[in-house]
Amino acid sequence: MPTSIGREDVQRLVAEGAALVEALPKESYEKQHLPGAINLPLRAIDRSVTAALDPGRRVVVYCWDSA
Repeated sequence: MPTSIGREDVQRLVAEGAALVEALPKESYEKQHLPGAINLPLRAIDRSVTAALDPGRRVVVYCWDSA
């Protein structure tokens, strides 16, 4: 279940081994992304893509929309 968290929680979870996923368009990700983040554009996320994630590892998903 998705939960909104703050910057400190993101830093702690990543330090504890969570995967950091940026659900941004590829162009935005390539321009600038968080250190260590992988890119899974929101429009491309489906079961086959998420199957590549380790089910035993927490996942932090970041998505920013300027609209």
